[in-house]
Amino acid sequence: MAITIGGERNEPARSLIGVTDFATRSHARALAVLAFVALLSILPGFFAIPATDRDESRFAQATKQMIESGDYIDIRFQDEVRYKKPAGIYWLQAGAVKAAQALGFPQAPNTIWLYRLPSLIGAVAAVLLTYWAGLAFVSRRAALLAGLMMACAVLLSVEGRIAKTDAMLLATVVAAMGAMARLYLPEQRALIDARASWTLPLIFWTALAAGVLLKGPVIGLFVGLAVLTLAIVDRSARWLLALRPLLGLTWFALLVLPWFLAITLRSGDSFFSESIGHDLLLKLVSGQESHGAPPGFYLLLYWVTFFPGAMLTLLAVPAVWAARREPGAKFLLAWVVPAWIVFELVVTKLPHYVLPLYPAIAILLAGIVDSRMLSRNRWLVTGTIWWFLIPVLASIAGLFVLFYIGRQFGLLVWPVIGASVVMGLLAWRLYEADGAEHSLLRAVVAALLLVGALFGLIAPALAALFPSATLAHLMRESGCREPVAASAGYHEPSLVFLAGTATRLTDAANAAEFLNGGECRFAFIEARQERSFAQRADAIGLQYSQVTRIEVINVGTGKPATIAVYRSGAPR
Repeated sequence: MAITIGGERNEPARSLIGVTDFATRSHARALAVLAFVALLSILPGFFAIPATDRDESRFAQATKQMIESGDYIDIRFQDEVRYKKPAGIYWLQAGAVKAAQALGFPQAPNTIWLYRLPSLIGAVAAVLLTYWAGLAFVSRRAALLAGLMMACAVLLSVEGRIAKTDAMLLATVVAAMGAMARLYLPEQRALIDARASWTLPLIFWTALAAGVLLKGPVIGLFVGLAVLTLAIVDRSARWLLALRPLLGLTWFALLVLPWFLAITLRSGDSFFSESIGHDLLLKLVSGQESHGAPPGFYLLLYWVTFFPGAMLTLLAVPAVWAARREPGAKFLLAWVVPAWIVFELVVTKLPHYVLPLYPAIAILLAGIVDSRMLSRNRWLVTGTIWWFLIPVLASIAGLFVLFYIGRQFGLLVWPVIGASVVMGLLAWRLYEADGAEHSLLRAVVAALLLVGALFGLIAPALAALFPSATLAHLMRESGCREPVAASAGYHEPSLVFLAGTATRLTDAANAAEFLNGGECRFAFIEARQERSFAQRADAIGLQYSQVTRIEVINVGTGKPATIAVYRSGAPR
């Protein structure tokens, strides 16, 4: 298998489904198809799902406070500093919100999907960049297949609709690695002209700087481990000179140092001690926020989070092993293997940590599919049954949640999940008859239908999972011009984002005191704190009325709860 050379090798005469034939006629068509598929994967639920807990709402609220205060250097969640990540993602989110305000959208600061736009853009960009990076290794057709695997990968579909850093970080990693690959691969270096010899280092160092401004040194882990691995295997790193390191480091410093100097002047060493000492380094030795897991966690999740591309992995292993010494395969393995091992050893584990490794896996798999070198081992081929089983299991789980939590039968959901299951069944059953490419394309359709059902139809119907949206709606419908709230027991960041920065997360006694402070005040009291609230209210002679009680499931804790809503003033 030659996985090092781009071009139009091993092109099948025609595609049963026709998508690859149409898309590979030009780069523009390929990019258009990939962008369209990525949007189909991410947009369901993008506008309808309320702000989620906890990370998304923390990011969005910190951005909202930047807009409210006009301070784009410091990062805060209410009165607490939030020095876990640099300011890059907050600037991008603020830019989206400010643009909406400029276009006459007055509710922009309270509209969560505006804060999600950078993630959407980052996810689509990552898909397109996977195609671009893939062209350094494989044919145009295989690069398209790699992009399709990324476009409908479950993990990217999730990250693309959440207002945080990881989708945009993925785009910077793929850009950096794609540029670096072209300077490493001998066949690609031979094609580089004088202009590209400057353009590729510029892409690399700009992407590296953007990644640092988004998530600190994390991008350096992916790039650095790949470089170190290649240097050890090749016993040389002379190709790194093509990155023009002196000029590149100067450009990198010009991009990243201004904000780091500004935050240092503002906070002293607080940012670095919090982001590196308390956030990054502690994750290496302890499971932060109950996110610890043993080695093997990512390998187990991979089969779901990289669905449907993951189903080809075991079939491709023999060919990957055979090609391991080829420059292209060697680079892609250096991108994946050392970083994967590190993440499996790190104690704190979250599914999205390995997302920047998926493009390299997609390119490897696509190159082997295109070269028709997948194993025909009968036992390995049976693994493609998961193209069928995952839609079945996910559909059952989704319908159960819709019935149990949403209290709905979901008539519109059934045909969509049914179509997903059928496409998954066809992908599995016709694999040996039609080949891997056609089955993969059917599995792509199955994945798109599945995420459309789960995120576009089921998730928005689960109001009990989004109590903050319900509570904020009650405040807006109260007739008060500027309502404010205090919450005892229920302390999720989404409440602060949706109900307002002035929202107080407190205990029952202080909630009663808060309610006693004026008109148009609301108190949200979790059931287990109602007795304390009532006792304090009686003690201070508080006049208040109960608006309603809602039964919810707190996603942050995973437990059901009852929240009573009280309003200041005598009962009406």
